[in-house]
Amino acid sequence: MAMLPFRDREDAAHRLAKVLSAHAPAHPLVLAIPRGAVPMGRIIADALGGDLDVVLVRKLGAPYNPELAVGAVDEVGHVTWAHDGELMEGVGRDYLDRETLRQLAVIRERRRSYCGGRPAMSMAGRTVIVVDDGLATGATMAAALRAARQAGPAHLVCAVPVAARESLMAIAPLADEVVCLAQPSPFHAVGAFYEAFASVTDEEVVAALRGLGNARSRQEVRCTHPWPRLRQIRDGGRTIA
Repeated sequence: MAMLPFRDREDAAHRLAKVLSAHAPAHPLVLAIPRGAVPMGRIIADALGGDLDVVLVRKLGAPYNPELAVGAVDEVGHVTWAHDGELMEGVGRDYLDRETLRQLAVIRERRRSYCGGRPAMSMAGRTVIVVDDGLATGATMAAALRAARQAGPAHLVCAVPVAARESLMAIAPLADEVVCLAQPSPFHAVGAFYEAFASVTDEEVVAALRGLGNARSRQEVRCTHPWPRLRQIRDGGRTIA
């Protein structure tokens, strides 16, 4: 298990890049979940000689605590519910419909502002690594992995520095490989495992993505994975399941 806490997201990204280095020959597509994971994705993509893009999913927050995810919605409007699809006590359908529409509007605006209208990079036939700065409920990552899977990647990886073990196990079936550096218990909040966990701004996201137009384009490359598809969870590089 990785030593905790991480200094900051940059520290976590460099540590993740080392564990993910076996994927460098495939020139992977790194999909970062905005906003916090995008600067991390830039570090990982550069270290692996890959490309960086965003996967646009949004947490559906509880009415009494916006930071508590009751689900997540992806760019095409597919909703993934937390807690095995059951509505949490005190959360009604009317609220969830309104929250879903609100978050879809945010997604559309972010696609415009972050990418200038550029369509998402093709994932077909590629090694795709979905990155976030941590997993609490796992709802946002689950939505991101489902969205990525529909695009036909050859090998789909979930990569996070820190996660609640139960959430990590729940999302494992959605990826071919799950890489997590630490699974501390008890787990209360992702930010508790970073010394510095400042909010990432839209300007920082755009700056991290700015290199996309200048990078060597691999959108038409079809990188088939040279070994059978695996389902494994690594803890600091060690296979644990």
